[in-house]
Amino acid sequence: MSENQTETGKTRRAIAPKKRASATAAPARKAAAKSTAAARPRGAPRYSKDEIHAIFARFRAANPEPQGELFHTNPYTLLVAVALSAQATDVGVNKATRPLFAEVDTPEKMVALGEERLREAIKTIGLYRNKAKNVIALSQILIERFDGAVPQDREALETLPGVGRKTANVVLNIAFGQPTIAVDTHLFRLGNRIGLAPGKTPLAVELALEKIVPPEFLRHAHHWLILHGRYICKARRPECEKCLIWDLCKSPENTRRDEQKALAR
Repeated sequence: MSENQTETGKTRRAIAPKKRASATAAPARKAAAKSTAAARPRGAPRYSKDEIHAIFARFRAANPEPQGELFHTNPYTLLVAVALSAQATDVGVNKATRPLFAEVDTPEKMVALGEERLREAIKTIGLYRNKAKNVIALSQILIERFDGAVPQDREALETLPGVGRKTANVVLNIAFGQPTIAVDTHLFRLGNRIGLAPGKTPLAVELALEKIVPPEFLRHAHHWLILHGRYICKARRPECEKCLIWDLCKSPENTRRDEQKALAR
């Protein structure tokens, strides 16, 4: 089951107490670390500290303050938008949420709107029925347990219906400026394709990046990598001719590097 499926399928019965969550965190991190090591074949390219610093320095120079592409007006609407974006495009989510958030921007207003009217507002988004159910449920929990505010720690966020680790990391990073790394399909592909942070699972890639990204770049690292994977290092064919880091990239799919080598002969 994918991260997105996990997030969209969660219900109240899946809410785990904090004590239980913390007890399972350490084994999960150990398993992810093993996965990262196992995913790297012998002879796989490794990047030096100087190369890694150069990669992120170039991203920062080109885009000093990268922004997420989901429309939101406050931490609550960001949380809702990210939860709705599972197995959907940011563009599609934004089309539905711009008019919605103009009227509904707090948990109290969302509960007052009700599940039926919310379904109607987001019916163009995939899995909208289950997502509407989760959004109403998480809004009720925010009111009952958190005084209507979005919590600022991952463990608390992950107790909310429809909220998994990736969603929590996005909210913590964008809404509260925490240096978390949210691994989506683009970042997962990029980490493995160029060998920067290989791993068999999103968590393995996340933990690998936490280890290698210099602290000065950590807050914006996942934005740069996601945008790079979405618009440059695309799934079907990476556009190496537009790449900022082509001369540092050690991917076997780096066509620009191969062309330069051929010209130098």
